Amino acid sequence: MIKLSAITSAFLLAGIPSAFASSLEPQTTEAIERLEIRGEQQSGYLASEQQSASKLDINVKETPQTVTVITQEKIRDFALNDINKILETSATINVEQVETDRIYYTSRGFEVNNFQVDGLGLPLINSNTHGRIDSAVYERVEVVHGANGIMTGVGSPSATVNLVRKRPTSESQNSISVTLSSWSGKRIEGDFSGALTDSLRGRLVVVNDDSESYLDRYENSSQVVYGVIDYAPTSNTLITLGHSEHRSDTDGNMWGAVTLNYGDGTPTDFDRSVNIAADWSNWTVQESRSFIDIESALNDSWSLRIAYNRVRTDEDSFLFYTYLPDPSVGLDPETGLGLIGYGSEYDLDDQQDTVDAYVSGHFELGGLEHEVVFGANYARLDYIDTSLYDFHTGNGFPAMPALEDWDGNTPFPEFTDGLAGSEIDNTQKAIYAQARFSLSIDTKLLLGGRYNEFKTDGIGYGVDQSRDDAEFIPYFGLTHNVNDATTVYASYTETFQAQNLRDREFNRLPPLTGETAEIGIKTELFNGSALLSAAYFDVTQKNLAVGDGTVTNPNTNAPETVYRAADGVTSNGFEVELSGELAPGLQGSIAASVFELDGDTTVEDYTPENLFRGALTYRPMFAENWKFGVSYQWQDTISRVQGTVGESYANAGETIVTTQDAYGRLNLMASYQVNEKLLVSLNANNVTDEKYINSLLWATQGYYGAPRNYSATLSYSF
Repeated sequence: MIKLSAITSAFLLAGIPSAFASSLEPQTTEAIERLEIRGEQQSGYLASEQQSASKLDINVKETPQTVTVITQEKIRDFALNDINKILETSATINVEQVETDRIYYTSRGFEVNNFQVDGLGLPLINSNTHGRIDSAVYERVEVVHGANGIMTGVGSPSATVNLVRKRPTSESQNSISVTLSSWSGKRIEGDFSGALTDSLRGRLVVVNDDSESYLDRYENSSQVVYGVIDYAPTSNTLITLGHSEHRSDTDGNMWGAVTLNYGDGTPTDFDRSVNIAADWSNWTVQESRSFIDIESALNDSWSLRIAYNRVRTDEDSFLFYTYLPDPSVGLDPETGLGLIGYGSEYDLDDQQDTVDAYVSGHFELGGLEHEVVFGANYARLDYIDTSLYDFHTGNGFPAMPALEDWDGNTPFPEFTDGLAGSEIDNTQKAIYAQARFSLSIDTKLLLGGRYNEFKTDGIGYGVDQSRDDAEFIPYFGLTHNVNDATTVYASYTETFQAQNLRDREFNRLPPLTGETAEIGIKTELFNGSALLSAAYFDVTQKNLAVGDGTVTNPNTNAPETVYRAADGVTSNGFEVELSGELAPGLQGSIAASVFELDGDTTVEDYTPENLFRGALTYRPMFAENWKFGVSYQWQDTISRVQGTVGESYANAGETIVTTQDAYGRLNLMASYQVNEKLLVSLNANNVTDEKYINSLLWATQGYYGAPRNYSATLSYSF
């Protein structure tokens, strides 16, 4: 169970739910309308507003980059109850599930490490997320394609994911839903929102989600509590205060994954349920987030916004890995033997604090209106992680049976040896400015820049991680309204990010730098009920980290993945997306991405370069209580060279290649509105029961995605 913080407890004790029946029209409504739209202009699968690409008031159509918005209606329709499920349906993000509880992301062929909440955040530690991240807290998810240095300061020219929290509503909106799903899944979610007084609104979200899995021994339990209030002391000022507690507790979690090839190069092709985890494997992630957001209209033209985010994360895990002590011999194709287990206790604690303040406004010059924003940002991320091993009992590195016979039964090691880890302090300071000048009524020039100072102090697993960098990141964009419905655009920006990954000598890789350019067109269709966007992009990335095998770390005496810096990796291609109401009763989002990577064969091979994502729902005119939907995610063939066959086999010297053929996942949904308050919905995922490897991002190992599965949800609104 989650231990409620003082802030969360205060929300509950204040009796927020008892006030949700209020029919008052609070002063907060006037403050919000005066200060910010908050992206509420959305209908079905179309969102007109965004807050991820710029701090200026620029809608999706006039943003000189592709922006994808996964709306609340789409999230509900297809039961996208965690962030990975949401991003799998997005137009550009590829979710690289290398393990069960550690996930990487790519877009346009490059790593995505910029994850933000309400437009604030630092790059992910080690560029991955841990545990299950429930989506109940978020109203929608915005994805800015390409670089976004003007908002983030650092990162890759791939994409930025912005999770937009739910906010209180002026009218009472209360709901409770219960979901049953495959593998004994049980979920209950409550969402209560409304006005408390003329100047105060509140919202409370609570979730409990428990499920087993198609994987042997794997199960997850997640709990969420989120409370937020809007307070308007005057019609010119809005103060938003919120706090959330999130816990993900996993048993049977993988560390690493299943060996994909036997020593003679033939694929292992295990059952989808095979799991390398020990029966004592566990990974618990507890996260607390607090925030305060103050907005004030200084006058009719200028406003001030100050935001503070506080994140505290505590991770504790017992991990079990499997590896081949002699890769030239590999896994025996006759017996399945050859793997050695590798246990570790891993703990991570991180603290993030971010403050962002800016002034934005508009002015007239030459008879035209122009917009400008000036701001400053301070962020600090401190983390400590430790790893322990068992080198003395024999339980820390046990010999493995064939994986088909592995039931996870192995003695619990004594994790008292080889203490290693990191103690890292990161600080980022930035000032930024952005302006949109009207060259004419229909032509806008967007200019911006962000000056960042990055400083890191500390030691990570025996390697000095200290750095002190400063970089200016420019941004240029041009838009032209061809007519009321159509906008053409072009943009250019650069990126910079220091890396903490290490090469074979355990030296830190040089900074990652990049450039990205994009041209495109956006046009409204069907009288503005849908938006079609098409873009061509060209990206160059230098010092891209590419996996370079496994080397024994001299500080821990344990195997560790190392990397090399690939120079001059490029990506160019096209993205097309259509979202909104495509016909009466027909909502949809349809997207295709086609690009070509060049500069590193390994990256080219394991990256899917052709993606299709589509989701459609239809509400028949003759039966409006019914809704039927279909979604489909497809990617082309990927592969990875895993080495060569060893001398002990007849086909010695033959190249070992793992190939995942092109595949698609078909999902179906249906819902029935029983009455004004009661909704029943059914979802079926991977209905064709495709068997596929989740990712080839890591060499020699991977695991299979979920087979056909179902869920049923009963929702009551009041």
